[in-house]
Amino acid sequence: MKFKKSYLVNELDLPSSAMVDKITGTSRWSVYHEIVFEHQGKFYQTEYSVGTTEMQDESPWKYDDEVDCVEVELKPVQVMKWVPKSN
Repeated sequence: MKFKKSYLVNELDLPSSAMVDKITGTSRWSVYHEIVFEHQGKFYQTEYSVGTTEMQDESPWKYDDEVDCVEVELKPVQVMKWVPKSN
């Protein structure tokens, strides 16, 4: 689903009001985020980036008029992980 950037920022106060906001990566100039937010009882996920310093003029969805969002749901997920072996 596509949302207008102005709606996400001005009406939903994103990314500040996101339920989940996690950093997914960095580059020399940007920090990349993935967020989950609620809209009319449904949950959506999208990404944005911001500048790494005050000198980078990069704000969320700076060059986008519309933002692609994917409807998501919360489900339990089993994960394999390496842990110290107990004797």
